[in-house]
Amino acid sequence: MSDIPENKRRAGVAGGGMTGAHNQIASKLRALYSAVEQEPIPDMFLDLLEKLDKAEQVGKTRR
Repeated sequence: MSDIPENKRRAGVAGGGMTGAHNQIASKLRALYSAVEQEPIPDMFLDLLEKLDKAEQVGKTRR
């Protein structure tokens, strides 16, 4: 066993050892999100949204 208390060992791993890996993961996730955000919305999805809007309008007029 180590002379370092358990809470200090955990803090060392969580606080310093993984920080670089966490930063890399966060950076790559931000880049992926940004790339997806820039993609155009597929026409099929836009058509479905338009149909939903029409169905909601019809539902509101029937009330």
